[in-house]
Amino acid sequence: MSLVLIAEQILNGLQFGIMLFLMAAGLTLIFGVMGLINLAHGSLYMVGAFAAAAVAGATGSFLLALVAALAAAALAGAIVEMVVIRRLYDRDHLDQVLATFALILIFSEGTRWVFGSFPLFLDIPAYLAGPVTLPGGIQYPLYRIALIVCGLLIALGLALMITKTRIGIQIRAGENDREMIAALGVDISKLYTIIFALGAALAGLAGALVGAIQSVEVGMGEPVLILAFVVIVIGGIGSIKGALVGSILVGLTDTLGGVFLPQFFQLFMEVSTATNVGSSLASMAIYILMGAVLIWRPTGLFGNSQ
Repeated sequence: MSLVLIAEQILNGLQFGIMLFLMAAGLTLIFGVMGLINLAHGSLYMVGAFAAAAVAGATGSFLLALVAALAAAALAGAIVEMVVIRRLYDRDHLDQVLATFALILIFSEGTRWVFGSFPLFLDIPAYLAGPVTLPGGIQYPLYRIALIVCGLLIALGLALMITKTRIGIQIRAGENDREMIAALGVDISKLYTIIFALGAALAGLAGALVGAIQSVEVGMGEPVLILAFVVIVIGGIGSIKGALVGSILVGLTDTLGGVFLPQFFQLFMEVSTATNVGSSLASMAIYILMGAVLIWRPTGLFGNSQ
């Protein structure tokens, strides 16, 4: 097992974790501030990916594709919040789950109706194609490095927005006492729409960025949504820092476990058996991690313990 392989897989896990963060950050804001369980968040990830693939195919511009992904997902999120979600804030969580699950079906069938059932493909732009040489002689794709840097910059921007801006103050206040900030004159409906659209835009951007390294297809957001829920449970509901740390932990655990656990069991078993056992344990590893964190800190790593 070479050090180069370990370094490459750590970078893969970091890149996967950063993309999970873009999903989890919006989800934790929505759940932390609004108290809403939004199962349709993965559909907004899919909307961003399809919008990016369509615009890139029509214009050939990757940057325009990213702008289209942000705009389409934010617009879809704002419409969903105003038309459907706004009626669910005072309802039971089961009603929220059923309504947002229905939205998944609507988005899936609507996307299939517009784009068809066949996957689309989004090409990596030429200026980000090819490998880059890192210290130690490691050859790693430049596009994946760009994803990591982009995600970290977005995390920094979100942190500054939450801590340094007026809208960030309102978001933090709404998380703690929404009735009080409403009494102080803040338009709660407008604030909720902004938060939902922001979360949707982040999910759409993640879908567009990942769409360049995998196919864009109907239903692509649901597996990522499950991992995003794991992330916010580990990191703590409502915490951007928790979403970032939790995403990186989940990304590294999933990637390193999938690569190295089968190799570990090959020391004691036949190759086929070791692969099956290692792959099974690797798929369980993130949930074992989540259970361990909850035993240690039931509110998550950075959740409010009060």
